[in-house]
Amino acid sequence: MQLQSISRSVIAGIGIVSLGIAGCTQTRDFEAGTQAQSSAQTTTAQVSPNAGTQAPTRDPDVIYVPTPEPVVNEMLQIANVQSNDIVYDLGSGDGRIVIAAAKDRGARGIGIDINPERIREANQNAQKAGVTDRVEFRQQDLFETDFSEATVVTLYLLSDLNVKLRPKLLRELKPGTRIVSHAFDMGDWKPEKVVEVAGRTVYYWVVPENPPANLL
Repeated sequence: MQLQSISRSVIAGIGIVSLGIAGCTQTRDFEAGTQAQSSAQTTTAQVSPNAGTQAPTRDPDVIYVPTPEPVVNEMLQIANVQSNDIVYDLGSGDGRIVIAAAKDRGARGIGIDINPERIREANQNAQKAGVTDRVEFRQQDLFETDFSEATVVTLYLLSDLNVKLRPKLLRELKPGTRIVSHAFDMGDWKPEKVVEVAGRTVYYWVVPENPPANLL
């Protein structure tokens, strides 16, 4: 794959997510007013404001920060999300990425987050947006989640977490699945595109037919 650099005028950052993944030592920039979120044990939340959430059992290593709406739109554009896509947001926060994918592009959206408060908020937002028939939010640990049906995956984690998640992505996702990450790469897996905007970096990959053994 050949790396390309593309300049754009709109990207400030992708929403940072609430995840229950241990051993993270990296730092990143946070927007004003963010706060640490508690995590929760794995379960599935139906699309209703308070359904199916569980009490948190451990603290997440990544703090949730809302994604600016223009950034959400730009990331969906970079991934070329269409109405036949299934978009998984790994660490979905208030649900805005999958909600936008459903509302603006007709796609299906699945949000994964370990924080029960974020799941409740996301379900409420989906109801307000009128897309509860096309989105679902699941209170789960990413490493225990099956996202093999995804055609697009979005994430804003840390480099160590991306690298740890990389083998699962390459094993479970179908060839041709698009992956978009804000700010953090995936180590030896070189992106097909790198977008630099206002000091921010966005990485884009496509899952290959036969992933190299060193990436698994």
